[in-house]
Amino acid sequence: MPWDDYELTPYWDEYVEGKDSWRSGVLSIVRQLEDLGAKRLDRRQVRADREVEKLGITFSLPDSGLDRAWPFDVVPRAIPGDEWDEIDAGLRQRANALNAFVEDVYSDARILSDGVVPEHLVLNSANYRPEARGMHPRFGVWAHIAGLDMVRADEGRWFVLEDNLRVPSGVAYMLENRFVSKRVMGDLFHNSWVRPMDGYIENLSQTLWSLSPREEATVCILTPGVYNAAYHEHAYLAQQLGVHLVEGRDLFVDDDDKVYMKTIGEPTQVDVVYRRVDDEFLDPEVFNPDSMVGTPGLMRAWKSGNVAIVNAPGAGVADDKVLYPFVPDIIRYYSGEEPILANVETYWCGDPAQRREVLANIGDLVTKPAAEGGGHGITIGPRASARQLEVARQKILDDPDGWVAQPVLQLSTVPTLTNEGLAPRHVDLRPFIVSGESTYVTSGGLTRVALEAGSLVVNSSQGGGSKDTWIVDSQHVSGAARRGQS
Repeated sequence: MPWDDYELTPYWDEYVEGKDSWRSGVLSIVRQLEDLGAKRLDRRQVRADREVEKLGITFSLPDSGLDRAWPFDVVPRAIPGDEWDEIDAGLRQRANALNAFVEDVYSDARILSDGVVPEHLVLNSANYRPEARGMHPRFGVWAHIAGLDMVRADEGRWFVLEDNLRVPSGVAYMLENRFVSKRVMGDLFHNSWVRPMDGYIENLSQTLWSLSPREEATVCILTPGVYNAAYHEHAYLAQQLGVHLVEGRDLFVDDDDKVYMKTIGEPTQVDVVYRRVDDEFLDPEVFNPDSMVGTPGLMRAWKSGNVAIVNAPGAGVADDKVLYPFVPDIIRYYSGEEPILANVETYWCGDPAQRREVLANIGDLVTKPAAEGGGHGITIGPRASARQLEVARQKILDDPDGWVAQPVLQLSTVPTLTNEGLAPRHVDLRPFIVSGESTYVTSGGLTRVALEAGSLVVNSSQGGGSKDTWIVDSQHVSGAARRGQS
């Protein structure tokens, strides 16, 4: 049977509550996996791998251009619906406060003058764009698409690990995971009262069209090109939304500061650019003059009100890692409410006292460069060699403002199919939020899983995989039961 050799770990497991019992909310799934048995579950995984290959779901390794099949595990991650309702409310609260923060920073900067957030942290942030000052995007929204990285840690408590507000990726894989899951695990899916994810594309579409400065709207997705690691997602979203997929060279800005798309006939005016290009490369007239993936004049057109850019340039000032510790205060400042979702304790190395604490305990902490993403540049202290710790220490001393440190979280585990059967593997979660006239939160998100035993690295580019995330309505599911009596 699939569960016969499943080992307990010292971490919070999202299926197994203890030696003799299951977590509330997973019992229906456990029973159905028992009915499948180990051999049929293995066959379901083979079918899933074939579906991924047939559908062409791939990701590219950074700087290599090599496509790999998307790594997908058929055993779903299940989260009870009543638990998700609180997470949903916390995500809305956080996204709304961060958008209010960006709007304020580029206008009156009240939060800075009131001393809630240190002014120098914002103005010296690598993601602060003075070119965006005075802009007021429609609905006061700068980060229209956000992907917030979350983890469940000790005692099952949820934390927000990072806020991704620039060009967050992964939503296509979340949707494709659900498609494959329903194809190969449809019987389990329909018997488990799983909330749908179908609304994401519709809500994103409505938001993009609502931002058009003209009554009619031409929308395009701006991609760096086929060699970008997220190109599969760019093409998938363009197809699902029914919009144009363009590169920077496909657009031009005329003397009236209007954006046009080149066609085989007359140029077509573009009203909304969903950009998947970082700020630095978006417009060579304003940012990096050597950029070959942006469009000259795009910022002029945006500032003239002739085009909407999603996400707005400068939105990343709110997801700088050195500003992350201030997010709870940002929420209190703009909403007058206590944060629903917790932050991870974070040390900023630019503060002398905090830097001393980090350097003294570097072997027990995770150190992160503020300007990097995707897990790059981090050092996990307890798993690092003496040489790696010394390199991390020197980097902090060379650029203390650009480094933060956090305790090593004991990430929760979820049963994952391995060559030896089901085994616990560490996971994180990236839900997606679409903000415009209203706010939409996905029912679940992209669960990333560390496929190697004991590993905390979930990024696909570094050997991680993924799972479908099932939000299970608890009123339809029995509570905990003793293992062996499912």
